[in-house]
Amino acid sequence: MRNSQRERLVEAMLRLVARRGYAATSVPDVIAAARVSRNAFYAQFADKEACFLAGCERDLPDMIDTIYAAASEAGDDWTEALRLGLLAYLRWWQERPEYAQAYFVELPRAGERAAAQRDAAYRPFLDMLAALAGRARPESRPLGDAVPRLIVYGATEFIASEVRAGRATTLESSAGDLFHYTVTLLTAS
Repeated sequence: MRNSQRERLVEAMLRLVARRGYAATSVPDVIAAARVSRNAFYAQFADKEACFLAGCERDLPDMIDTIYAAASEAGDDWTEALRLGLLAYLRWWQERPEYAQAYFVELPRAGERAAAQRDAAYRPFLDMLAALAGRARPESRPLGDAVPRLIVYGATEFIASEVRAGRATTLESSAGDLFHYTVTLLTAS
């Protein structure tokens, strides 16, 4: 029962935040939408922020697995691995437009803990890009930490602008531009 209530609360939080915004979403709104009691909410979460952050974090392991599975189909071709992984990433968000709205648009507005969680969520992407850079530049000096960060933060802000503009369901159409941007930065000397 508790897991079911937790899931309903997280789903309600993400849905309401996507539609109304983080600031305009209240705990009573989430409780009503999830059809649980106030006690059930506070048995699961300390506050609104904790519920929202749990929702934003919940599916990220699935996304990472999806990216790795897609990229693994490329074998040793790092550019194909990047292309397939990027397509899987964009498609994953495209299939979840409300989650994309909550994550890309509202999470940055939710305070310091949210910013810290989002920064921590970037780690797998930074590691992926560092590994790709090693494959892209086997004879060159290794990239510093700045280039993968520029790619991740730049791509994230680009995707956020697409979501804010109402284009969450067409993110895949940006794959070519994001691929070119990433390859250019990874291979620049």
